[in-house]
Amino acid sequence: MSNMIALAGSMATDPRSPVIALHCSGASGKQWRALSHAVPRRFMVMAPDLIGCGENAHWPGERPFHLSDEAAAVVRIIDACDTAVHLVGHSYGGGVALRVAIERPNRIASVSLYEPTPFHVLKAAGPDGWDALSEIRNVATEIMRVIATGDYRAAARCFVDYWNGASAWEGLKPEVQADLVHWVPKAALDFHALIEERMPLEAYRRLRVPMLLMRGEHSPIPVQLVAQKLARVCKPRAVEVIAGASHMGPFTHSEIVNRVIVDHLLAVDTSTQAEDARRAMPAQAA
Repeated sequence: MSNMIALAGSMATDPRSPVIALHCSGASGKQWRALSHAVPRRFMVMAPDLIGCGENAHWPGERPFHLSDEAAAVVRIIDACDTAVHLVGHSYGGGVALRVAIERPNRIASVSLYEPTPFHVLKAAGPDGWDALSEIRNVATEIMRVIATGDYRAAARCFVDYWNGASAWEGLKPEVQADLVHWVPKAALDFHALIEERMPLEAYRRLRVPMLLMRGEHSPIPVQLVAQKLARVCKPRAVEVIAGASHMGPFTHSEIVNRVIVDHLLAVDTSTQAEDARRAMPAQAA
């Protein structure tokens, strides 16, 4: 939580356009380090650690966990800013970004999402969506079963291999494996929050912010269907399929993904500046 407080303070005093980038489950704010170097100087990227990740503590367990609990610290950062904020999110971070956008719709300049995972939208996606949701529930149930045995390493392996492909765990560096083993008890909360989120689908339809929606060419069916459903509901400004990428595209294809995000930020920023100039013209003429 301390890094969230520090971020809020720095964003409140920085004149650049703020960008809050939210990482996927099991990662940390370091995921977006390359993005922070890729954006032009007029943007400032802040990448907080979500609950149970990086330097942020695990959920204290004093009450049931909801997506709004994850979003709360990000909302506080936005409330500390004097200007509208650009949101970026990948996977779980994308689901959190959507929740944040709904809670502060008038404070969001744009949203850039790579395969967000608000799995609850699959409940309204017909038979294919129900099958996909059943697949995700089965994955979550298996991971929670293994967590309950205390074998966190096996649970982390199950999580990684589902999203990255069989034997992906073996290819990770030991320090990355260690971070995931430390995080994996939070996986149960992430799945629960995304599947049981009670935000009605109509709330996403009412979002009126410039949105970029990205997905990988070879991603699992559930996240592809979520992206399709959100595209129909949210009417994003752009939908990009990243060739050759899967769900972990922001890691495996970071240069391409970051370039698409930067292009979106620049297009929105330029459009906003042009609109501000247009509105100022009558006052100048007077």
